[in-house]
Amino acid sequence: MVGRRVVVFPTSAELGPALARLVTSRAEQAVTSRGRFTLGLSGGSLVTMLGKELLALPSLDCSKWVVGFCDERVVPFDNPDSTYGLYKNVLFSKINIPDDAILAIDFSLPVNECAEDYSRKLKKAFPEDNIPVFDLLLLGMGPDGHTCSLFPGHPLLEESQKMVAPISDSPKPPPERVTMTFPVVNAARCAAFVSTGGSKAPVLKEVLEGREGPPYPAARVSPTNGELLWLIDEPAAASLTMKVERLSSGDKL
Repeated sequence: MVGRRVVVFPTSAELGPALARLVTSRAEQAVTSRGRFTLGLSGGSLVTMLGKELLALPSLDCSKWVVGFCDERVVPFDNPDSTYGLYKNVLFSKINIPDDAILAIDFSLPVNECAEDYSRKLKKAFPEDNIPVFDLLLLGMGPDGHTCSLFPGHPLLEESQKMVAPISDSPKPPPERVTMTFPVVNAARCAAFVSTGGSKAPVLKEVLEGREGPPYPAARVSPTNGELLWLIDEPAAASLTMKVERLSSGDKL
């Protein structure tokens, strides 16, 4: 791992614009050096935040973006649990990203076949990589310390061969999902967690500062040759004793 930064903002409202500028600055760097920008998205509060903040930026150009999903629920796109469906409504339909640059699951397939199909889509999108190397993965963390659909104590935590794995017994509904595995997550050039709110404070302390027993899934994100960013607000940082950076919305990451 190149390095870990833990950056604290006064509020989630101040974190949002900084996150949008992180995305666009990484996009500019990637397009300049490699001709395209590859972005992996997670659901939850990130959907609303990105939909608001990216669209607020002047002259947003997404024509050379390729977007995938860190995990996805195997439900129709018009289901409120569909991460793709949520992003389509608040973001994709309002930007100039080509339809074929959005890597969506085939929800009509059984969950095992859905994961295999999505793996093929990733291989096609990253033909030169044995494991897809995303420029930026945006990750969330649940109150149980899970990230993507990689849950504490689940066998998928040890998956090392598959790029995308099926899960049919998710402890958080809906039960059927597909998820990137740690080999893909840790191959990213940059993995950035966004975690806000006081309810995250206890688990965030154990993820960042350690705990007795097995580490939480979120603590196992450690890009082999990339950066790890934790972007959090003051309520989420309330229990931390470690040294952190403190920025406001106008500061650059």
